[in-house]
Amino acid sequence: MDDLIKNIEQHKKIPNLRFRLKEKAEEFTNKLFYTLFDSETDVRTNMKELREDFEILVDLACWNIERPCIKLWDKYTSRLPDILEKLNLDACSIARNDPASLSVEEVYLCYPGFYAIAIYRLAHELYKEGFPFVPRLMTEYAHRITGVDINPGAQIGRSFFIDHATGVVIGETTVIKDNVKIYQGVTLGALYVDKDLQNTKRHPTIEDNVTIYANATILGGKTVVGANSIIGGNVWITSSIPPNSIVSHTPEIKIKTASNDK
Repeated sequence: MDDLIKNIEQHKKIPNLRFRLKEKAEEFTNKLFYTLFDSETDVRTNMKELREDFEILVDLACWNIERPCIKLWDKYTSRLPDILEKLNLDACSIARNDPASLSVEEVYLCYPGFYAIAIYRLAHELYKEGFPFVPRLMTEYAHRITGVDINPGAQIGRSFFIDHATGVVIGETTVIKDNVKIYQGVTLGALYVDKDLQNTKRHPTIEDNVTIYANATILGGKTVVGANSIIGGNVWITSSIPPNSIVSHTPEIKIKTASNDK
């Protein structure tokens, strides 16, 4: 047993790999969500607890001995009202556009797309400040729960609507402007993956008032989908689309006859 333990310890070569950070980030995410939305949660009490939780995250995620990350908290919390305003607009957009929605409360409680957007917006503000790991842990937590993978680096405008949600992928350098609607299985990704592209725009730009239907794939950092366009289901796009376009995938339809039924 001593030899086994020694052998395992020799292979544990990443000193800052603490899975407690992942667990604490998920607890922080849940508490933040409840603070903003749950009518039975006391905001004052939770804000105090959230600050304490954030200090734990700083200890786990920020390895700079001067701990500059702790200075982010006041700046971050000052942005929460604006984030909440954006999320309320997202929820209203979903309730307004989805005929299956019976109330805005249903959106907050039942829609995985809204939850994924909410956690993305809360993580994005930390991402912009360069807070290590935690924003990605937050969105990966939402990814695991909802099936929606939004990188916290993406830039998403107001009144964003994801319907059905499952299988949606939005890459790090994606830009989505206002009043955009997307459906399940949509991928906003890169044309190809190469580590040398880390600091370049690899993912598309989606202009205002665009609707993207199920399983459409839009790739490339130079690809722009023009305003007011409709992208049909199962479409594959790797070059820009002008404003007011309708892009569709036309399937081949063959009618069965008595001769080819056999």
